[in-house]
Amino acid sequence: MVAPVRAIIRRNRPLWIVSAVAVASLVTGLVVGRFVVSPTDAAALGSPPAPGYVTAPVEYGPLSNEVTMRADFGYADPVDVKIDTTDLPGQPIVTGRVPEVGTQLNPLSVALEVAGRPVIVLPGDLPAYRSLRFGVSGPDVSQFKSAMRSIGLDAGDPENAVFDEQAASAVKALYAQAGYPAPAVSEDAEAAVRSSRSAVASAERAVATASSAYDKARAGATAAEKQEADNAVASAQRALDAAVASGETEARVADLRDALALAKTKRAQLDVAPDASSAQTDLRSAQEQLDQAREDLARAQERALPYLPAGEVLYLSALPRRVDSVEAQRGAELKGTAMTVSGAALSLSGSVPESDARLVKKDGKAVVDLPDGSTLDATVTSVTPGQKAGDRWTVTLAPAAVTDQQLTELRGQNLRVRIPVAATDGDVLHVPLAALTAGPGGEDRVEVVTGDPRDGQSASTRRVAVETGLSASGAVEVRPVDGELSKGDLVVVGR
Repeated sequence: MVAPVRAIIRRNRPLWIVSAVAVASLVTGLVVGRFVVSPTDAAALGSPPAPGYVTAPVEYGPLSNEVTMRADFGYADPVDVKIDTTDLPGQPIVTGRVPEVGTQLNPLSVALEVAGRPVIVLPGDLPAYRSLRFGVSGPDVSQFKSAMRSIGLDAGDPENAVFDEQAASAVKALYAQAGYPAPAVSEDAEAAVRSSRSAVASAERAVATASSAYDKARAGATAAEKQEADNAVASAQRALDAAVASGETEARVADLRDALALAKTKRAQLDVAPDASSAQTDLRSAQEQLDQAREDLARAQERALPYLPAGEVLYLSALPRRVDSVEAQRGAELKGTAMTVSGAALSLSGSVPESDARLVKKDGKAVVDLPDGSTLDATVTSVTPGQKAGDRWTVTLAPAAVTDQQLTELRGQNLRVRIPVAATDGDVLHVPLAALTAGPGGEDRVEVVTGDPRDGQSASTRRVAVETGLSASGAVEVRPVDGELSKGDLVVVGR
């Protein structure tokens, strides 16, 4: 048993020697790791070092407090343009004047041509929701009159919200300036005017005839008629006297006496006041018919006055406007949105909480951070409150002039905007807020390290009383009032 074991050991002696060395090395490593310690580890395992000062340098430069927001870059106030084509007699086919993207729309511009008729641009906030005809009234009429006044046409006082004859006349002038004929009056309306004029002329002739008859009836006998009657009486008297003197027969004398009596009766009737009531009634009836005919003519003429179709006017606020996109196609039927227009000026629009918005002022300056690392100046144009409490407020800005390349690259981008809401007047000394401590009298002060901060509590320091100014982004402006303070000085912010 022993001999075989010895034989095995003898044959594998190298293996056993390597194994023994490995085990010895392992044991030695464990012993050294347990009892041998490096100087660094020994220091770490010893007592902790004295704490040093945590310091920050005094900075010198401008200090500002700012509101930061994200804003969309593009043209302001985009609006989808839709045209009311309900009054068109046929299909609303786009026949011409389709604008190109980038076209600027001004007052009196023709935005589009539909079925051969223009869509005229006018300033206004209300959309054209009905055609304006004689007699209608409302805020849309006042808007039309104001728009006419803005382009130099007089459609009447905008305070008078009735579309009257003066407003209708302005429509004709409007189309003349746009280079188109005014909307055509219907054939029925023109025929009604002609018929009403004929009726008025006929009624006027009837009144003239009745008036003449009435004047004659109430005037009585003329002087000539009375003289003629007197002459007839005198002649009958002479005939009777002659017959009696010549011995005419009784029958002849009786006839002459009857003729004289008749002549006297006729003469007496001429002195009686005439009865003109029948003639007066006829005249009154003729006058009423004339008045009615004239009213019918006035209504017919009103219906034939120029009018403004809802589909031929496009009211846009804040003109001029820029065409951003066009969906209408020449030769195709107009459906839905014809085009999208926006303000002609570039803008940045974003939102901030109410607390930040109240710090932002109209006409305030801002800085826009561009994707390439550069910046762009901007000016606040409006600060609009949210619709209800807690809603974010909208801030709109006007960027400085940009190049065509920048416009192409930036349009539609969401950019970071920084709006200073308070700033120092130039460069100032400033330190972290944590560097301020209170002195025994409540004054502000900072502690300046004059030695090596790593020396801990043994490092020498001095205290400087300061006045504070603007606080922004964790820093505060300081002005030394007792002691010296310079850029680069190390102030204690922690221990």
